[in-house]
Amino acid sequence: MQLLPVGLSYFLEVARTGSVTEAARSLTVAPSAISRQITKLESGCGVPLFVRHPRGMTLTEAGSRLLAHVRRSEAEASALVNELRTGRGADARNVTVACSEGFGRRIVPRAMAAFRHDHPDVTFHLDVVPRQEATRRVIEGIADVAVTYAMGPQHDVRVECAVVIPVVAIVPLGHRLAGRGQVGLAELCEYPLALASTGTSQRELFDIGAQIEGLTVRPVLVCDGLGPLHEFVRCGGGIALVGDLGDLHREASAEGVAYVRLDHPVFRQREAQVQTALGRRLPWPVTEFTGLLVSLLCPPDGNAAAG
Repeated sequence: MQLLPVGLSYFLEVARTGSVTEAARSLTVAPSAISRQITKLESGCGVPLFVRHPRGMTLTEAGSRLLAHVRRSEAEASALVNELRTGRGADARNVTVACSEGFGRRIVPRAMAAFRHDHPDVTFHLDVVPRQEATRRVIEGIADVAVTYAMGPQHDVRVECAVVIPVVAIVPLGHRLAGRGQVGLAELCEYPLALASTGTSQRELFDIGAQIEGLTVRPVLVCDGLGPLHEFVRCGGGIALVGDLGDLHREASAEGVAYVRLDHPVFRQREAQVQTALGRRLPWPVTEFTGLLVSLLCPPDGNAAAG
């Protein structure tokens, strides 16, 4: 059952396929009908929504913003139709979560397991994606809630909580830094480093800090996966960096590594956030689970929970 207006439905399909012809084939309507609706929509908005190319169409900035709105509306409509058909109303019990890898390793799955102890009929879908993709999925209604890192103000989502997460160095057991309370950036850079790729928030801040300190860094390993980084450190390949969500030190010995706080103000620019969509009516399981995530990530004492 389609609750979106015809013009928006056609717009959505053209945005998905990148072509009026392909959209017409998918929707089994005439291309001219789609073209008329897109033109009418652009006239009503007062701005072009697509850039026309010989072999297709791409969204303008205005089109991208409208697409995010339409996808949220589509998700809302789909949820409403499901509620009407099943008669479950606000009792829909599926929660989709998007998170970056650091949160997907422990804190989010542990929260899911704890939530299901009290609500065994709730099911989850978890997507571990890059930080900006997690936010995008919430904006577009693909995910109900995101747990991710962010830098700077967030305008297109509701930030349920935000907390600065300390950055720590992973070192092998027995390393000369093991047991230290903290280490400075200059001293850290004296050792072989395994770093995240450029474009990640942690690497971006690390590079800014190194530039401020006048340090030249050539990482011996570039990798975004936490598992390979831990194994590389455990085997003596170098030192890596991770965010300390509060559950690291308790399990360090079992993992064959130790954690040392990295002391540099540049890392305070990054926040861990729980995000939901602006203006979206959230089913009760999403609301309750979001509250649980907030309590774990941003407890009243201001420190990240152990998870």
